Amino acid sequence: MSKKIGIVMGSDSDLPIVSKAVDMLKELQIPYEVHIYSAHRTPEQAGEFALFARERGFGAIIAVAGMAAHLAGAIAARTTLPVIGIPCKSSNLGGIEALLSTVQMPTGIPVATVAIDGAVNAALLSAQILAVEDAEIAARLDAKRKRDTEKVLEKDAEIASKL
Repeated sequence: MSKKIGIVMGSDSDLPIVSKAVDMLKELQIPYEVHIYSAHRTPEQAGEFALFARERGFGAIIAVAGMAAHLAGAIAARTTLPVIGIPCKSSNLGGIEALLSTVQMPTGIPVATVAIDGAVNAALLSAQILAVEDAEIAARLDAKRKRDTEKVLEKDAEIASKL
């Protein structure tokens, strides 16, 4: 049975970002679960999710939060599963505060961090992590990469014919 990806967002306001990750996981046929747990408002629930994620069949966790809410770090502190942080854009500082709080982890508690609002890359990275031991996911990733290459080359041909 394939491992699944856990997606945890700090607030339902993160749903537009999370939906991009979900769409990519669906395209790659990777099972997932989505939850709202706050590092600060529901720390017990967030910690429990992380603590028991491996035995619940997760292979990686994507944590999504804006401002300086440090959900990815709180999750990573309670599991040795790979944690991928998605810092979200904010109206105050444009997401820089979320990026810095996600990427600046102390030694011993790593969090992989993608771009601000980088949900598609977070989903792809989580798929690549699972693909280390799942040849079917690896093949789907290879096929997606090939499709993406073909799209770019088609656009190149269109531009070349116009110019």
